[in-house]
Amino acid sequence: MADSPSLIVRAVWFVFVGWWLTGIVLAVAWFANLTVIGLPLGIKLINKAPYTLTLKRSGASDEVDTVEMGGSSGNSPSLIIRGVYFVLVGWWASGLLMAVSYLASLTVIGLPIGVKLFNYLPYVTSLKKF
Repeated sequence: MADSPSLIVRAVWFVFVGWWLTGIVLAVAWFANLTVIGLPLGIKLINKAPYTLTLKRSGASDEVDTVEMGGSSGNSPSLIIRGVYFVLVGWWASGLLMAVSYLASLTVIGLPIGVKLFNYLPYVTSLKKF
C-alpha cells in the first residue's frame, strides 16, 4: 500500500521499536479484553498489532459499521452468541494466539506467519469478522 513506509524504514522500526512495543500493546489489549469496559479498546489494540510491529498498514478501510443492538454485521454471529463465545473461549484462546503470534514474529522466518496470525486475533477473540 502506498501509505506504508519503505521496507528499510519498516525493518529499522521492527528491530529497534516494533518487537518490544507490540509485546506491551498486546499485553494491554489482552488485559483490557478481560473487562467489559475495556473490551472495545482491547479489540482496537489487537487490530493495530500488525501496524505496531512493522508499520505496515492494512488494506481494510476505516469505515464504521453500525449495527442494531443484538444484531451483527456481515457474516458474524449475533451479539449474544459472540458474548457467550468470548466468556467461554475467546478470552483464553486470544491470549494463546497472541503469545504464539508474538513469538513467531520475533524470528525472521516466523515474521510473516506471526503477522498473518495477528490478523485472526479479532475473530478468535469475539467471532467478529473485520
